[in-house]
Amino acid sequence: MPDFESMHMIEAMRSGVSSREVGRCFSDARKPLLKKIDDNLDAACSEGLSKGMVVSGKYGEGKTHLLQTVFSMAHERNMVVSMVPIGKENPLDKLYLFYQKIMASTYLPGHEQPGVISELDKISPLSKIASDLLLFTATELSSQRLHYLMDAYLHSEQKEQKYLLQADLEGDFISNSTIREMYSSFCHKKCGKFSFVKTQNYIDYFAFMSRLFKELGYRGWVLLFDEAELMGRYSRRARCKAYRNMNYFLNPPSGVDGMFSLFVFSSSYREDVIIDRNEKMEIEKYFQETSDCTVIPSMIDQISNAEELKSLSNDEINDVIDNIRRLHSKAYGWSPEISTDKLFSLTASHNYVLRTRLRSVIEYLDQLYQYGTIGENTVAEIHDQSIKEEQDAEVLDGLMP
Repeated sequence: MPDFESMHMIEAMRSGVSSREVGRCFSDARKPLLKKIDDNLDAACSEGLSKGMVVSGKYGEGKTHLLQTVFSMAHERNMVVSMVPIGKENPLDKLYLFYQKIMASTYLPGHEQPGVISELDKISPLSKIASDLLLFTATELSSQRLHYLMDAYLHSEQKEQKYLLQADLEGDFISNSTIREMYSSFCHKKCGKFSFVKTQNYIDYFAFMSRLFKELGYRGWVLLFDEAELMGRYSRRARCKAYRNMNYFLNPPSGVDGMFSLFVFSSSYREDVIIDRNEKMEIEKYFQETSDCTVIPSMIDQISNAEELKSLSNDEINDVIDNIRRLHSKAYGWSPEISTDKLFSLTASHNYVLRTRLRSVIEYLDQLYQYGTIGENTVAEIHDQSIKEEQDAEVLDGLMP
């Protein structure tokens, strides 16, 4: 009988789309790198340590699959996960906008759909969690805006007003005057003076969320940033800000507990941006803060010296192919009369990137399942087209400021 979960995984791999389920097929590969990530996740859970890593890899060698694997590892530990690609629509140089993108892509353990704010409805105004959060927002943030917002939220009984406050917590910031009015109305107290500028105090929201997740019983917060090489398409000034913001995630300040961040770059970023554009010297012209002269070069060095996502060994590829063979068998309720070694050899002669090689394996299995024999493989055309698209993208990157 067909197994729909396995079928979904095969369809995802056939289309070249990463997913958490597909990431499990890679969970036994690249063990040294996953061990480092595993140790960081454990430190975030058990000790509340916050830190980050940068990984680079070639086109099609499983960077997004790695993130999906880490996604599953984090959820198995009861950690909240946010996974966001970086680009012009998700601007790392503007964290007050980027925060909204992060919150829209944040998943609680055991949930297939993103969303975390509904968890606030479980908090009673008189509970210890409420008391702890109000104390934290009153004493440990740069602005007391979130203190008054949370107090108003906990005491509000009007759905429309609550929706406004929820939207603010998700990054659709409302005015300071609106928060003052709601606080006075719902808490029956005069709101104290506070200032908040979203382009300056946005970091309060990241710190608040990290504390909220802990208070709700989750063991930490994992942030996964894909396609970080698209920072190369930013202007020099924007890249300067993006590097500065990277430092926030890789070296979080005190008050941010149990946060682990992972940035994944294409290997080409080192040569195309950092070396060819003489990045350190060019970016130096746009330093604006006193810490920039040390923080930003440090971020550029971390990207240059990032752990390389090495190509899988033959044994690791064989294990992944065996997993695919087993999934295909389970998905469609049949027993492929072809060995893993044979599938390995059929695809070994082609100069495929990993992603395309695995799609080729699936096509061979499809042919055997439908026709009982293996014919021509059309993935080669897809492979050639993908390589051309990558080359075109790299040329475009070189033309960008």
